[in-house]
Amino acid sequence: MKEKLRLMIKIAKLYYESGLTQDAISQRLRLSRPRVSRLMQEALDQGIVRISIPQEPGSYAELEQQVETRFGLLEAIIADVTDLSKSETVSRDLGIAAAGQFGRLVQDGDIVGLTWGVTLASMVENLQPEKKRNSMVVQMVGGLGEPQAETHATGLVSRTSTAIGASLWLLPAPGVVGSAEFAALLRSDRHISQTLEMVKKANIAFVGIGAPTRGSLLMRDESIISWQEMEKLIDFGAVGDIGLHFYDIQGNLVKTELDERVIGISLEEMRMLSRVVGIAGGPEKFNAILGAIRGRFINTLVTDPATARKLLELQT
Repeated sequence: MKEKLRLMIKIAKLYYESGLTQDAISQRLRLSRPRVSRLMQEALDQGIVRISIPQEPGSYAELEQQVETRFGLLEAIIADVTDLSKSETVSRDLGIAAAGQFGRLVQDGDIVGLTWGVTLASMVENLQPEKKRNSMVVQMVGGLGEPQAETHATGLVSRTSTAIGASLWLLPAPGVVGSAEFAALLRSDRHISQTLEMVKKANIAFVGIGAPTRGSLLMRDESIISWQEMEKLIDFGAVGDIGLHFYDIQGNLVKTELDERVIGISLEEMRMLSRVVGIAGGPEKFNAILGAIRGRFINTLVTDPATARKLLELQT
């Protein structure tokens, strides 16, 4: 046993202090490569080697890891927000944080999907030009609000494709129409149906998470849906939406006739995508974020530290 301990210490010193590879250690000590690896792991397990990772000021690495582990997320990205009481500040700051991660998350050859919203507009506005070869940006929900608005889905997709030198696939339709029959007719259009099929092939998506409040973008002039329609959704338990599809706090779809009138990706289809980055924070979005996580509509979250800590305080 003493000889084994001596060997573990020697291997650890050669690897961590002298910088030798495991192959080099194997040759030097005339041990098999698997045995070197096994003894290194034992040294870690027994506390002979202790790895300490310093945390930089302003970094939330430990908090991010706790949120990832607790909720089974691929990644949590936590960024400071200067004023949580102002939704526009939250959207601006989190959008800037998401833009800073965009270049890492999006790779050459990716099909990138975007929905719409104020936070996504902030992200797109702050993207650094960085070419992603053979990539494509696809519009995941039809146009909502005034076409010239910064938050309009078509404009967000166009500006993103320019920033990364990607090809562009637009959804030439309104985000929501007046009847399920008209929506079905639009979906049967060749160009619209092709885009809706391409949406399903996105391997990374960036989505805004909405909350059913009077001050939300959706309610600014009631041109998209009316407050009366929103109240009906709230009565059914709606706490949030992604791409105009609403869900409750447990992550269950709130099924109303509005769903049949939306032109865009469904929540069921959203669940099937390999990487969905939800960007949201602040107290008014907490339930919407929680429902999106529970429903598995997102698997990557960009949020603020207060929201992250509140998520961890949940009992179940």
